Amino acid sequence: MPNRDPQPAIRHRYEECGVADFYAREGDAYRNPHEDCARFALAQAVKLWPLDLSHVLDLACGSGEMTLELRDLGAGQIEGVDPYTGRAYRQRTGNEALAATFEQIAAGALVGRRYSLIVCSYALHLVEPSRLPGVAVALGPLSDALLILSPHKRPQLDPAWGWRLVDENYPQRVRTRLYRWGESSQT
Repeated sequence: MPNRDPQPAIRHRYEECGVADFYAREGDAYRNPHEDCARFALAQAVKLWPLDLSHVLDLACGSGEMTLELRDLGAGQIEGVDPYTGRAYRQRTGNEALAATFEQIAAGALVGRRYSLIVCSYALHLVEPSRLPGVAVALGPLSDALLILSPHKRPQLDPAWGWRLVDENYPQRVRTRLYRWGESSQT
């Protein structure tokens, strides 16, 4: 029986060589094999929830699938961040991506920036569990809203890190969660 889900192949390659080595080798040509589903899930999130798309951070922007969908949805300014896929992102979107890792973001690489929304698609679940709190806390001052798209239940952000789950949706096998930072999460 043919494999209908190409994601396990990538997961196995992550396990074989590690996430950083995988993207160092394949980042220039990377394409999310679930792009259509992820783009659909993002469009559904924009329909369901009051999201400010005026200045969006596409965190772990990959080859730009979320940036392209955000453009189609009428987003204003969009900035991409990804340490591995800058060439693929530039080729598809015409924009440069800041090359910052999750570890660098946790250490303050984006301090002083402000966004109306952070979108992270198919990436935050790859952060080492011990590093996830630092990344989550570092994202808080950047935006009051965080939208995470994931192929499974991870990551789950602990409210102790400042993010409060507002709602979630599960279109086309993409778990989409909307979080609000701190006191602004009261909806």
